[in-house]
Amino acid sequence: MTGRQHHRPMTPGDAFFDEIVGGADPAQLREAGDLAATVLVRGARQSHDPALVERVVHLAETEGLETLAEVWSGAPADTLAGSLWRLFLLRSWVHADPERVSREYEAGQRRVDVARVVAGVADPPGPAELRQMVDEVLRGIASGDFAVTLFRAAAFARIVAAGRAALGQSSHEEISRMLVLSEQLESAGHGEIADTLA
Repeated sequence: MTGRQHHRPMTPGDAFFDEIVGGADPAQLREAGDLAATVLVRGARQSHDPALVERVVHLAETEGLETLAEVWSGAPADTLAGSLWRLFLLRSWVHADPERVSREYEAGQRRVDVARVVAGVADPPGPAELRQMVDEVLRGIASGDFAVTLFRAAAFARIVAAGRAALGQSSHEEISRMLVLSEQLESAGHGEIADTLA
């Protein structure tokens, strides 16, 4: 009978446990993100405070998009947290590259007439008008009908996707991502109407 060789099990170093103890619990992070999203959407609307509305619009700037990503980016699209993440991501993109957005919106707006009306962008849609529109859409988080906010953002994303396709300067993946964003926001809007968005 041959003897089995037994090896002493490898043990992780102290740093391994430090990382586990110091890291955020994903379940707690998700719960905190959901609670924050609920307070932002449901609580802010009841306050009727214009200063609070402006703080909500500029949340990604004051807290940092990375912070919002940590809390909300993993949330499903059909939740308040997931919807907010997509809205703030859209706003950050518009503010970061308004000239490109303006070109894409201009190229797509006549191809998707109904979406153009829903999005509610001034004509002609220059960079300043698009930044103003996306901020106005986000004001709806705290002061308007949240479903309308989601539908307007969805329409805007759909127009940009059509513009990207028309210009032929974006990859299929870039066009597809914008279409998916539009569909997710629109679906969330229907969830808000049905009172299933939580």
